[in-house]
Amino acid sequence: MIPSLRKQFNHNFTPEKYRAFLAYVDQACGTHVQFRLSETPCFFPENLLKTMAADGEELIRQLVGDPEYRARSDSSIPSETRVPNEPDHPMFVQVDFGLVRDPDGDLHPKLVELQAFPSLYAYQPTLAHGYIEAFGLDGLDGGEKLGLFLGGLNEKSYRELLRSAIVGGHDPENVILMEVHPQTQKTLPDFLLTEKMLGVRTVDIECVKKQGRQLYYERNGSRVPIHRIYNRAIVDELQRKQVTLGFDWRDDFDVEWAGHPNWYFRISKFSIPFLRHNSVPKTWFLDRLDHIPEDLQNYALKPLYSFAGLGVIIGPTVEDIRGIPADKRADYILQERLHFEPLIQTPFGPTKAEVRVMYIWQERLQPVLTIVRMGRGLMMGVDHNRNMEWVGASAALYV
Repeated sequence: MIPSLRKQFNHNFTPEKYRAFLAYVDQACGTHVQFRLSETPCFFPENLLKTMAADGEELIRQLVGDPEYRARSDSSIPSETRVPNEPDHPMFVQVDFGLVRDPDGDLHPKLVELQAFPSLYAYQPTLAHGYIEAFGLDGLDGGEKLGLFLGGLNEKSYRELLRSAIVGGHDPENVILMEVHPQTQKTLPDFLLTEKMLGVRTVDIECVKKQGRQLYYERNGSRVPIHRIYNRAIVDELQRKQVTLGFDWRDDFDVEWAGHPNWYFRISKFSIPFLRHNSVPKTWFLDRLDHIPEDLQNYALKPLYSFAGLGVIIGPTVEDIRGIPADKRADYILQERLHFEPLIQTPFGPTKAEVRVMYIWQERLQPVLTIVRMGRGLMMGVDHNRNMEWVGASAALYV
């Protein structure tokens, strides 16, 4: 995106630096990062990231500030997982954008999807610092420091904001990061870095038990009361893995949620057909589709509540659409396909980038960080970019 920085980086790249980068990230995380890390960060103009952050905020506020949408989104929350004491806004929100060129040649951020659920808040700064350290990027642009955090934050203020959001006013001993079988998750590096940064513990959701209105987990033979939960458990995964819980989501426990679970459903792919903004592609609920478009190659069929691209079909066939059972069609959307512009110049040709803007909403809704996924396949996920180089997870650095 910034030709001078891209040219310098590509010219100075060596496989040895990339190996040093991978080793830095693994060591900092305390475990091997299982997903592919791109050989390069992405260099963006600050104004472009500010535009994405502002567009994302407008989309979030459209949904949260609309009483009619709030009422209509009640139906998106499964009755068996509806959690009491829902706050009036989510705490963590992610908005994903791709860069699309219009007929006049101008680039515009276009919404891919959005989700009120935590992302890699502890891991992403570590990844960015890995690029900076291993590739010597502090002096890449004549000594000018590259930016990482959004919203006027720096390393110190970001940590303070994240601590306030996750730990609140509690002893970290009584705050847990709750996940399904966390040791097997590819996001384990983020869990370990969260523990290191904030002093909280990662606890398997199967180990969370109840006694009256209290939740607890056992450690070293003793019961540890849980006062606050940083929830990373996804209902879809719980159902797929047939996980048995020691508590009922619907019970009114004496616990706080750092990221209330109901918002995962309210702000999701379910939201996209309701949004009105020039960054939003045409989107329909499958059960409300009047007719099947003839140019299905220009659309994507997406299940509402899957994660990491699971179940998404790019360019579905008529048979794919008709194959969705009638009682499940409300759980799918058909979305206009975005043709990302390949803007990142690499030794293997121009590469596309999808940018996630990460928000934390406490006193105010605030953009804090970005995540980038690079790819040359149909989608940005690893499964669609197999056996490729200069693709995968990356970081946005700006000037």
